[in-house]
Amino acid sequence: MRVLFLAALVSLSTAAQAVLPAPVLQALKAAEIPPSAVSVVVQPVEGGPARISHQAKLAMNPASVMKLVTTYAALDTLGPAFSWRTELLVTRLPRDGVLDGPLYIRGSGDPALGMEQLWLLLRELRSRGVRDIRGDVIADRSRYAAAPYDPGAFDNEPMAPYNVGPDALLFAHNALRIRLQPIEGGSPALWAEPPLEGVQIDNRVQLVVGECGDWKDTLTAMVQPAADGRLTLQIAGRYARDCGERIWNVAPLPHAEFFARALRAMWGELGGRIAGRIRDGVVPPEALTLGGIDSPPLAEVVRDINKYSNNVMARQLFLTLAPAGAPADTAAAQAGLRAWAVRRGLTLNSLVMDNGSGLSRAERLSAADLATILRHAWASPVMPEFMSSLPVYAVDGTLRRRQKTSPLAGQAHLKTGSLADTRSIAGYMLDRNGKRVLLVAWLNHPNAKRAQPVLDALLEWVWTGNPQGLPVTD
Repeated sequence: MRVLFLAALVSLSTAAQAVLPAPVLQALKAAEIPPSAVSVVVQPVEGGPARISHQAKLAMNPASVMKLVTTYAALDTLGPAFSWRTELLVTRLPRDGVLDGPLYIRGSGDPALGMEQLWLLLRELRSRGVRDIRGDVIADRSRYAAAPYDPGAFDNEPMAPYNVGPDALLFAHNALRIRLQPIEGGSPALWAEPPLEGVQIDNRVQLVVGECGDWKDTLTAMVQPAADGRLTLQIAGRYARDCGERIWNVAPLPHAEFFARALRAMWGELGGRIAGRIRDGVVPPEALTLGGIDSPPLAEVVRDINKYSNNVMARQLFLTLAPAGAPADTAAAQAGLRAWAVRRGLTLNSLVMDNGSGLSRAERLSAADLATILRHAWASPVMPEFMSSLPVYAVDGTLRRRQKTSPLAGQAHLKTGSLADTRSIAGYMLDRNGKRVLLVAWLNHPNAKRAQPVLDALLEWVWTGNPQGLPVTD
């Protein structure tokens, strides 16, 4: 009896390992990651038996793959033509080039309000003859509920652009784009945009000889305030000549200060003057609309979010799912997304979402639940917009550096994700027989940084179309 019991245990252990293809198991062994740390679903997009179903119902951290939930829910709820509007309002009309009263700028959470859009908005004000604003400029951020936010809480990198929090009047992702260009005989040239009034750059970067490598890791930024309200942004570190010209994004200031300094600088460049302060407030009911500008359509915004895994834009989009009529916050956005799932008949029991971007240690989702969403998206009217927002393997977005000589090049639309202990990938791909499948795979383990060969082995196995009919479901 004892021999039979031990034999049964061995048989169960062998069956548990057989649910993953042999190349994947070999890659896991090489990375010292157990199969228990992995969750995988591979299935035809039309449904039917899964090619792989391994720990499919286990809730795990999907990292940036969570953006697929946020972006599909938004496309399906709001429609691909939805846009955000940023408005200029006044309580008295300008006369003879003078606005003798406050100017209100009301944000709606536009994730894509950049230099060009703000310049066009201010240019509209100048085209109406306004030159001098003698009152205050009041920034209305009330579409989002006021909430404390620590940009350094996630990984102690408060100036990292991916750690920027949401803001109803988000401008240029609240990040300064610093361009570095090697020059002969000195430090690399530095210049930045958008312009920020009262901010100067102290260039202490050394130009060195050597390979470019992880050039961003060699640079540091520090803000040094002065008594007169001016700021110095000190950029230091080493920059290899072989890097050529590059752009480095940093987020040195809080939202309100970044917007205020940019607004003064850009209005000044247009020949205007602001006599009062730039401060937060709320547009009064009697205010008159003087102008406005719309964001790109949601389909374009979703493309930027998924192609380049933009955490800041994903956070903005997540809050947009909150019902209108009250300031948006995380709880309202969660309720909005849950209500969408109920309307669509999607039972997402594993879903735990706190910001919609995947830049979180708390968010959870099972591979089975995401596979359900991907299958629903495939059959939806917004499938073209959703699918085309995903990076194409070895072609663009976050997958552009994958092997261009691989037979997978151009054959898959996949979203990737990574955290210190997570690697993930999900989306759609064609196998070599021309059959399209949906694929969800992630792993949570301290050795996740060694897991890329595991995901590569999985993709290659799916590409072959499983010609041997391996047993791969549990």
